[in-house]
Amino acid sequence: MSEVSGLDACAIEATDPARVAVVAESLIDVDVASDLAELFRLLGDPTRVRILYALLEAGELCVCDLAAVVGTSETKVSQALRLLRGAGAVRNRRDGRNVYYRLDDAHVRMLLDVSREHISHKQEDQ
Repeated sequence: MSEVSGLDACAIEATDPARVAVVAESLIDVDVASDLAELFRLLGDPTRVRILYALLEAGELCVCDLAAVVGTSETKVSQALRLLRGAGAVRNRRDGRNVYYRLDDAHVRMLLDVSREHISHKQEDQ
């Protein structure tokens, strides 16, 4: 009986040691990969994603404005912002009794822009 290999498997088990060595040398560290996985896990929640895009569009918003824009409770927005702030995706500033949030830096903006572009491109191909 012949062995069936999956579509994502190698038909013939053979590695290219030189190529493997080059890629392994430049591969990101396990700790960096864990940090990236955590960042992408944050994007696994539609409310958090919408909050980030609201901040991308507005520049800066308080919790009550974010809740109104996103269409959810202030409690849910506050919990999401706590996670996003802990991950370094957003930062805040206090003005009297209000706290305003904005994206942390240009890298977060770029990540959101590239992600939206990727999804748009993917939808066009369907």
